[in-house]
Amino acid sequence: MVCNVKVLSQMAEGKVVFVNTVLENNYKITAQQLENVLTPKTKLFIFSSPCNPTGAVYTQQELQALLNVFKKYPDVYILSDEIYEYINFTGKPHCSIAQFQELKDRVIIVNGFSKGFAMTGWRLGYMATSLPLAKACEKIQGQFTSGANAIAQRAAIVALKESLLPTQEMVKAFAERREKILAWINNMPELTCTVPDGAFYIFPCVKKYLNKKYNDQHINTADDLCMYLLNEAHVSTVTGRAFGNADCIRISFANSMKNIVQGLNRITKALSQLH
Repeated sequence: MVCNVKVLSQMAEGKVVFVNTVLENNYKITAQQLENVLTPKTKLFIFSSPCNPTGAVYTQQELQALLNVFKKYPDVYILSDEIYEYINFTGKPHCSIAQFQELKDRVIIVNGFSKGFAMTGWRLGYMATSLPLAKACEKIQGQFTSGANAIAQRAAIVALKESLLPTQEMVKAFAERREKILAWINNMPELTCTVPDGAFYIFPCVKKYLNKKYNDQHINTADDLCMYLLNEAHVSTVTGRAFGNADCIRISFANSMKNIVQGLNRITKALSQLH
């Protein structure tokens, strides 16, 4: 989230520069936007694909366009969060910015087991990068991270070496849930959002529900709307402000179809009460 990036930057005595992406471009940064913010002082570029919370997935052509900009700034490293690597609805193989030979030694891939292998709560992740960068990270990590338990490590070995069929079946279920929630969105004219190509969230814009109220509850912000849905519909959502967009909320479809349908019905009823 935004706050985590700020804290990590402050620890490194750096300055965070956010790039605001827009719904019209599926919340993906363009080469021109990247060009506009990079300077000789820039040290690190952070992004994700597939993305939480928007579900945006960068194409080969889009990554190539970013590559052409990075070529002009040889001292910039690229941190690519790819933890939703396997949860992809495009029908195409995962596309990483590390595929480009020109950037290979500057890319730091962050991944883990909680999403693609449903090992949420086991808190086991990994990174892939050049040896000098890996050694530098090891100096810091070794001082404040306790050892991962043996059970999680053995499970991770199996996850990486065995068939991806269970993951593929899980992604099929996510795709069905995505279609259900998109059909619901299409019947909610006050909501607008992109079609998520990956991960298991939708990120609708809720501006048209702001500055409304129900009884004595005033909905002035997305934060207010999330609390209203929690209290009135008993459905938990996350304010988009946590991700840098105060006009949106995040809804997860990492649940059973039965619970998703029930939750959507409750949200629909709660939203209909706002005037």
